[in-house]
This record gives sequence, structure tokens and C-alpha cells, in this order.
Amino acid sequence: MTYPTLYLKKGRDQAIERRHPWIFSGAFQKPKNPISEGATVWVATGDGEIIATGHYSSSSIMVRVLAFEKEVIDRKFYVDKLQEAIDFRQKSLRLPSPETNAFRLVAGEGDNLSGLIIDLYDQHAVMQCHTTAMYLARQLISEALVEVLKNNVHTIYLKSIHIKDKEYDSEFLLGESPNTLIKENNLTFEVDWTQGQKTGFFLDQRENRELLKQFSANKNVLNTFCYTGGFSVYALEGNASQVVSVDISEAAMEMTDKNVALNNYNDRHTSITANVLQYLKEIEDNSFDIIVLDPPAFAKNRNKSHNAMIAYKRINRIAMRKIKKGGLIFTFSCSQVIGREMFDNTVRSAAIEAGRKVRIVKHLNQSSDHVINAYHQEGHYLKGLILHVSD
Repeated sequence: MTYPTLYLKKGRDQAIERRHPWIFSGAFQKPKNPISEGATVWVATGDGEIIATGHYSSSSIMVRVLAFEKEVIDRKFYVDKLQEAIDFRQKSLRLPSPETNAFRLVAGEGDNLSGLIIDLYDQHAVMQCHTTAMYLARQLISEALVEVLKNNVHTIYLKSIHIKDKEYDSEFLLGESPNTLIKENNLTFEVDWTQGQKTGFFLDQRENRELLKQFSANKNVLNTFCYTGGFSVYALEGNASQVVSVDISEAAMEMTDKNVALNNYNDRHTSITANVLQYLKEIEDNSFDIIVLDPPAFAKNRNKSHNAMIAYKRINRIAMRKIKKGGLIFTFSCSQVIGREMFDNTVRSAAIEAGRKVRIVKHLNQSSDHVINAYHQEGHYLKGLILHVSD
């Protein structure tokens, strides 16, 4: 097996030495022959030594590295990588478990499979291909996934594999199930991966939801941008006095109500379909002990980061002004282009404008199954804070 070879410019070998999985177009000499979009390529020094293997794209990220050596990307390669991914989650994170059967199996660069996401929902897998190369390999990856899970310690016979991405056609590679019930920390949720956001459920917030539960006893909790009610159900499980869930999407509110009902907590829960910002402005001061701010990404690219910071500052400022003295705010940003320092500074600015005393109780991150490659800090997309607000 041979692949087209891309040659690095003189002095650009450090792109490989840093072991960052993205190599940008400016690092390469002009290809001698045309290379098809999504092709597997070898990366070589100017002297011709092959030092990496990856997927090619005509975009600014020209190569996404899969191996820092000469490698053949075939079925065995995907079997080995998927086996490494499930071994880590079983041995280190104890996933799946009797309490939790939904988790991220492949976290792109974090599992050395740049461009690929796989979430497991019990016996169902949802794939997202963020590159043409991974999309072209979808059937091979699907077959490797079935093989690895079937022959694992915790045998999983997949009933369906759904591939979902905005840029490519959504399709079932196996079976044809639109949704299922999952368990997360012994709580039950319905997941709709065909119509829902991302792969159907925000698995990256699992550990933060558990933290909220620990703070919720006898508290009035407001969950904004609630999506399918994950934080709401955990707060109710933590014996919150009352939980109010707000989202502008009627479909999201219907799913929130369904998930609250599945866990038998209707009596302490209220759903409100509304614009979150407007709702926050109109509620009475001191109505809530805890407010959760988990908005969608306000910035998809760096050109929109300034407007995103304004939006983050606005909702945090309003929440700080409205919350009870001694209350807690769980605030998040899932915008990859908004770094930790930038987010912290934005929240700090909001506190100054709110005129309240604000302390940081804890920094929050994505759940540990959403592993981050140490050489790829862009994978650290979810930032959060628990804030204590007083006069």
C-alpha cells in the first residue's frame, strides 16, 4: 500500500516534533501531483523521510495526523484504535457500567482519530465525521466498531449505527432506530439522535450535572438553555425544592418534560418556552438559589469571538443581578474559539458590571470520556465555572 506524499518545507519539521495533530498548508511544499479530497497521505521531510500519516484536505488544515510514523490506514488500524479507546474507558473510567450506558467512545484528536466522533447510547452508536476522509471511511469504521464491541469484555451487540453531520448525508449504517432510553448515573433519559442537537444528548456535561445535584438540596433552581433537561433532572434528583427549565425550542421543552416524567419528578418541575435572555430580564430578583447558564456556542469561528464575549457577559451579568444572595451560578461556554482565560475574563467583567461580590468555587470541564490530546489544546472546548454570588 502506497499513499501520495506531501513534503514539508525546510525548517517546518517542528510541526511534527510538537506532535500537534493538525498540519497547516503553509508548512508544505506545493504538491507535485493533484491529491483528491479526503485521501490518506504520508508526510515527509524535505529529505524524503516519511514521518507521519494522515488525512488530506484542501483547507487550511491540510493534514490531520493519525500516526506519527509511516502507517497503513486500513481496517486493522481502525480496529486497533477503537480497541484502545474502549479499553481506556472501561479500565480507567469504568464505562459502560450498570449505572451509565451512554458515553463518548471516540473523541477525535483525543483518541488519535482526528475528524471522528462516536457516541454510544446503550446498543446504539452515533458517528459524526468532521472530515471528508472520515466520511469516506464510514463503512470501514462501522465494521471495525461492530467487531471491537462484540469481542470486548462488556460485550455490546450494536442494534444501530447512525452517521450524523451537517456537511454529509445522515444515514444508518446498521439498523434503523431513531431513539432509545439511556441510563446516566441511574437516571433515565430519552435520546433522539436523528433530530436532536449534536449526537442527541450532551454527554460532555455528565460530570457537571452530577456536581449540580450535590448542591441542589432544598434549592430553587433555574436551568436555562435547558435543551432536553439534563441539568433539571439531576437537580430534582438532588432534592431541589423547585426547578424551572427554560428554552426557546418547543421540541426541547417537550423532551425535557418527557425526561422529567421518566424519572417521576413532575411535581417539582415547571417548563417555560421562552427566549432565555428576555426571561432572565423579567424574573423577580432573588427568585432562584441556583442558575444554570449553558448556552449554545455563541461563536463558531474567531471572527465572531468578540460578539460572543459580549453575549456571554450579558447573560452572566443579568444572572448575577437576579440570583439570591449566597446563590450559585453554573456558567458555561462550549465555543472552541473562546479560550479558558478569555471566558474567565468575560465572566469577571460581568461581575464588575453586576456590582456583586463573586467568588469562583470551581473550574469545570467536559466529562472525562471527552479526552483531550495533550498536544491539541483546541480539544478543550467546554469551559465552565461555579460562581458564588453575594452582595
